[in-house]
Amino acid sequence: MRRCLIGRATVNNAKRIHLATGNAHKVQEFQRLAEAASLGVEFVRAASMPAVVEDTGTFIGNARKKAAALKAILPPEAWVLADDSGLCVDALGGQPGVESAYFAGPQGDGVANLRKLTEVMREVPAGKRGAYFVCVLVLLGGGDGVEQVFEGRCTGGLRHEPAGGSGFGYDPLFVPDGHTKTYAELGDAVKNGISHRSRAFAPLAGFLRVEA
Repeated sequence: MRRCLIGRATVNNAKRIHLATGNAHKVQEFQRLAEAASLGVEFVRAASMPAVVEDTGTFIGNARKKAAALKAILPPEAWVLADDSGLCVDALGGQPGVESAYFAGPQGDGVANLRKLTEVMREVPAGKRGAYFVCVLVLLGGGDGVEQVFEGRCTGGLRHEPAGGSGFGYDPLFVPDGHTKTYAELGDAVKNGISHRSRAFAPLAGFLRVEA
């Protein structure tokens, strides 16, 4: 859902959008989403992403901060997309949430994060293992002050043990509602149709089609 619009601009030059991330998995996922939507956009990973301290305490604040940092070092006409996403677990009061990437420490180790969540949740019974993934996208573009914010969520629950070899992060532990397999077992084609990132991407794609 479109959350915010500042100024007006077309996105005729948004056939290439710079992603404010060094995460190759995210770049691939965004590109697959664009192709599935028949959207003629190339997503490019930041060649030199400025260091950003994600300290706002909110998904939208962190995404805005990352987008602004990358936009500041690119030509004025460049378009930038930043996302902040995470897993919110009911039994943990919404943690790890905005700290999902650093749940096991500041090193941002995905394997360690998954291991820690598995252990922390080990004694939590099946009926209390609800969780949801959330993704907030912030699009900044052109020289006209355009900002668009989109959000997507996918609700589900957590397995007791990780399963599946695809995906990344907490994917092997999360089972989306309506499914019996984890994100990591469902495969990219299915995941990209239901994921939090795809649900945030859908209105972004609609915006780009209308404005391009």
